[in-house]
Amino acid sequence: MAKKSKLAERAAELEAAVVGLFTGTPAPAAPAKKKKRRKAKKAKVVKAAKKTAKKAAKKVKKAKKAAKKTAKKAKKKAKKR
Repeated sequence: MAKKSKLAERAAELEAAVVGLFTGTPAPAAPAKKKKRRKAKKAKVVKAAKKTAKKAAKKVKKAKKAAKKTAKKAKKKAKKR
């Protein structure tokens, strides 16, 4: 069974209430609505830690690249001699 849209649900409730007014029978009580859960926000500390880790990883990558470049230059120099 497909879930009704909020608008369709509300329309059905109102229709039942109007019919109840004219027939004299009280409309059935609407079921209690579920409370929406609020998404927990990420802690600033977690975000800061991630940022720091990312920066550190970038520095390591840069250092490795520089080391490779230096090694390559040294190799070329040794070959020339």
